Amino acid sequence: MKSLYCSVGLLMAVVSASTTADLQMLADSELSAVRGQAGLSIELATEIDIGEIAYRDEGYIAIKDIHLGGLGGSMLDNMLITLDIAGPNEVLHRGFSRFAMWADAGLVDSAHLDVADAAARYSVGGSYGEAFNDGDMVLHVESLDSGANASNDTEQNIAAYQSAVDFALSVGSVGLTEQGYAVGSGPTGGAMFSDIDAEGYLGPVDIVIRNGSGATSPVSGGAMDVSDAVTEVDAYFRVTDLDLNWDAADVLLIFNFAAMKQLDVKINNTRGNDYVGQFGFAKVSAKFAEGASNINGVTGLAIYDVEIRADVDMPHVQFGNASSIGGIYFTDFVFQTDVLVYGH
Repeated sequence: MKSLYCSVGLLMAVVSASTTADLQMLADSELSAVRGQAGLSIELATEIDIGEIAYRDEGYIAIKDIHLGGLGGSMLDNMLITLDIAGPNEVLHRGFSRFAMWADAGLVDSAHLDVADAAARYSVGGSYGEAFNDGDMVLHVESLDSGANASNDTEQNIAAYQSAVDFALSVGSVGLTEQGYAVGSGPTGGAMFSDIDAEGYLGPVDIVIRNGSGATSPVSGGAMDVSDAVTEVDAYFRVTDLDLNWDAADVLLIFNFAAMKQLDVKINNTRGNDYVGQFGFAKVSAKFAEGASNINGVTGLAIYDVEIRADVDMPHVQFGNASSIGGIYFTDFVFQTDVLVYGH
């Protein structure tokens, strides 16, 4: 790889002053009895509203009227966050490790394709999850009440898990405006996206901060070196209904559309060649670290081993006010990339 060109828009990492949250601590002894170690557990119910997020270069890009909660106007709830600082080779929950534990407990059939994959991946010497290095910080998010119980069969327990944490996300608009824009004052100029409404369900989410030694290693075919003090993020999700207006924008550098309306979009992973072990959830994962380009010597934020893996159903694609042109369906949609982000 002779060159690395980066053009990336970063839209996430949002914290709101208008967040309403109910936090409830669990005793370390309760967690220890189940997991084999002490740690911090938090039961979370939250709702987030943000009037505007504006990024300024010379002009602005503004994201307006953001809301995150649960379905039907409820809070985003039924979430359990566990936070641990690992000891040497300590095994902590990650991904779908709960299913490996359930298989041994008889709550799900170990011969089920997804369950068998989870058991093979996350069963570690009588514990469940992944063995971490001394000093790694591990934050694991999963449903507090999964809905699984001994009276259910395997399919019923999997279905309960899949719908245990529901979410609703809406964004009024994502648009561009001029240099003189007064932040928070009103409508933007050119709209990129508008009237975004998404509903669905969350699977497990993991954030792992590795206890680095200061060493670096090459990635992206040697195009850049990255620090071993790495933050790893994995998130599983299912979108059951997404509507949006794609006014004029580029996504993932290859999708360029304008005046397009999409209705009833679904994002999951239920078919094709890579659905086993995913329990129907799409996945997004990435690693974040300090990076240095081996092409021009500049340093910046390395975002690498980025992967989006999903099946996408777009049954209603419409341009302008005319009728739908039909549907578009992606199977085994996989996006992988490495980028280095810096100013110019």
